[in-house]
Amino acid sequence: MQDPLSRIAALKRPQLLVDAARFGVELYDRSTALPRLIGPAARGPAQAAMALLEREGDIEARRRAGAAEYRPARHVEIMVALMGEARLLRRGGVS
Repeated sequence: MQDPLSRIAALKRPQLLVDAARFGVELYDRSTALPRLIGPAARGPAQAAMALLEREGDIEARRRAGAAEYRPARHVEIMVALMGEARLLRRGGVS
């Protein structure tokens, strides 16, 4: 099993999606984003990133399938959170 940073780095997503998430990552606030995206349980960055990767995989599958329930804004939110958690992991902790 890969570590979260390796899995995040291996993601291949449309450039527009990645660019949109990059704009949002500066304002990422894990205390408000994580409960909305993955639930209220307190999590470290590695555990949060793994949960976000699972959610992102589900959303990506909907995008690729052209599913009516695909929400680009939600996908961007998940990507912002992934980028934010990756930053925390690289720094070695939670701010």
